Amino acid sequence: MAIEQFLYLGSAVIALALVFDFTNGFHDSANAIATVVSTKVLSPGKAVAMAAFFNLLAALVGIFGSVSVALTMTKILHLENANFGIGEYEQAHIILIVMLAGVVAAIAWNLITWIFGLPTSSSHALIGGIMGAGMIAAGIGAVQWLTILEIVFFMIVSPLVGMLCGFLLMTCVLWIVRKRTPRSVDKHFKKLQLVSASLFSFSHGLNDAQKTMGIIATALWCMGWYGLEAGSDDIHIDALVILAANIAIALGTLMGGWRIVKTMGSKITKLDPVHGFAAETAGAGAIIGTSLIGIPISTTHVISSSIIGVGATRRMSAVRWGVARSIVWAWFLTIPCAALVGALTYFVGAALL
Repeated sequence: MAIEQFLYLGSAVIALALVFDFTNGFHDSANAIATVVSTKVLSPGKAVAMAAFFNLLAALVGIFGSVSVALTMTKILHLENANFGIGEYEQAHIILIVMLAGVVAAIAWNLITWIFGLPTSSSHALIGGIMGAGMIAAGIGAVQWLTILEIVFFMIVSPLVGMLCGFLLMTCVLWIVRKRTPRSVDKHFKKLQLVSASLFSFSHGLNDAQKTMGIIATALWCMGWYGLEAGSDDIHIDALVILAANIAIALGTLMGGWRIVKTMGSKITKLDPVHGFAAETAGAGAIIGTSLIGIPISTTHVISSSIIGVGATRRMSAVRWGVARSIVWAWFLTIPCAALVGALTYFVGAALL
């Protein structure tokens, strides 16, 4: 394979990773703004502008703090077994096609679920796409299953934590404001919801943008532009990649996925400002906590379950369980469906490239 073609392939992976990041922001903007829009605290335009700003602000954590989630994304496949030397492009070529197929699968899943208004996980679509392509390329041994099991564990646990935290926080808030009038509660929590929505947007940019950083870092490593950190198995990730990923997700958020906003903001349960505050605060806490330990969880799963937990404090019938059930089914289908699309894309890509 000519060096020029190899570099073109790596560049295509990076470009498509940023496109995925854009669709991630577009698809997941509902996570951050659905509650603040449905409670009429902010207009849709102001809400997406606020969310995009805090998505971008999260880049500071990557630049000056941790890129743990990005590094976890580089460990989905056994890259350490690919010992690339000068002039040895074949293994790197295969990994780049795997990454390309995984990103294409994730973009396709994002667009399909956006059309149907389903708040599914862009993160798990990306992970599933890479898994499916990797297994077709080099068998099941190509996948680092311990990393996948850790991700799947938190895929199950994080929504439960979000639901429980939403329920408990809402219960505490209701007890604190029990002697206040509804008008007084709304007045104060409309202001507090601006804080909670900003915090959730920040957590979204912190966790989700780093998944794209991991893909870009892998591509640059395959192309020989990145090395490993001194004394570590971790790929080096510089500030330019961090900024590019956060800018892409912020631009996607700015576009807004209005179909999903409707599902998140009104179809699951009726929300007032106090409910929106509790759901966003509980969700942001769970996402920031897992981000700091390097777990690429689904912000969609967490906020959806937090809204369910908050709605359940009224009464169980306040939650539209039929809508919630369809969302959960979409969650469980995301990884296998994206893996299938990733496998098919790799099969086609390997034949053409």
